[in-house]
Amino acid sequence: MIEIRNLTHKYISVNDHTTTAVDNMDISIKSGEFVVILGHNGSGKSTLSKHLNALLLPSEGQVLINSLNTSDESKLWDIRQQVGMVFQNPDNQIIATIVEEDVAFGPENLGIEPIKIRQRVDEALKMVDMYEFRDKAPHLLSGGQKQRIAIAGIIAMRPKCLVLDEPTAMLDPSGRKEVMETIVKLNKEEGLTIVHITHYMEEAVLADRVIVMEAGKVVLEGKPKDVFLEIETLKDLRLDVPPITELAVLLNKELPNISRDILTIDEMVNALCP
Repeated sequence: MIEIRNLTHKYISVNDHTTTAVDNMDISIKSGEFVVILGHNGSGKSTLSKHLNALLLPSEGQVLINSLNTSDESKLWDIRQQVGMVFQNPDNQIIATIVEEDVAFGPENLGIEPIKIRQRVDEALKMVDMYEFRDKAPHLLSGGQKQRIAIAGIIAMRPKCLVLDEPTAMLDPSGRKEVMETIVKLNKEEGLTIVHITHYMEEAVLADRVIVMEAGKVVLEGKPKDVFLEIETLKDLRLDVPPITELAVLLNKELPNISRDILTIDEMVNALCP
């Protein structure tokens, strides 16, 4: 679905100083895949995410969404209908005073007829388990609930890909759990392609594939089990490693029957108590 070829993005400051945020990057993402992008602050993750629906355009290289080039201005409408964006702060994404009105805002701007908008709003709210709050005021909801409303507003426009730029960064653990359960559900049950940018390792273990960025480049890529075994590399990049994986590596030295690539508490319990 997404093909990134030799992508470079440079920011130019007022004094003509150039900063390269993404440096000659190549990535392919298949339809229906759940990809997590990790990286320390300043690694280029957010810049990369904004290229996926042409909020930014390449300084060099290409970004193709279902073969549509983001640099082709005539294709922007089609690209942005296929790729929806969700950002960090849910309060910055909610504009209406009633939940269902906010979710309806996107389809209304697409010119969808009212009866279909009603159907899409109801379906989107049910997908994120917020249908019972449809007539509530968003400012009365929790942070996790607000973020799920923001996601519903994107889903109602029927994108094929959902790009989430640290959507849980401003939420408490309960809110993060709500949002991640929603993201996994949309991927597994609805078949949405997910590109999730985060710095929480417990979120990354849920992905099909993890991409680690540093200084605008891909430094590690693979399944979570493989990437998180690179403990020293990740620590050199100032990234955390799932504590359960570190524990598994230590246990493996004394108990070889314990796998080194354990990612979750449930997997550890099963390994210790087969």
